[in-house]
Amino acid sequence: MEMIRKRHGAKLKTQVALEAMKGERTMNEIASKFKIHPTQVSQWKKQLQTGLPEVFGGKRTQSEVSEVLVAQLYEEIGRLKCELDWLKKKSCPIQLRSSAP
Repeated sequence: MEMIRKRHGAKLKTQVALEAMKGERTMNEIASKFKIHPTQVSQWKKQLQTGLPEVFGGKRTQSEVSEVLVAQLYEEIGRLKCELDWLKKKSCPIQLRSSAP
């Protein structure tokens, strides 16, 4: 018989992790309350701890990210155009010499 894994939603994970962060109960008590494995409680707690700085950090909106990306791409296009123009100037005399009989 195959074991079917349960998929827990974000709401449950958040509740469990917050309960573990409070420290009022042991991992085993929290696990038995929510009917999950104690290891899962500690994993979700670690995920919450590592993810919290992002919540309060200065996240950029999608439009700000796209503006920065567009600016970087235009800068790269300009640099590549300059390099291409320079290479065309440098290769032009070589082509003239090789095309002469």
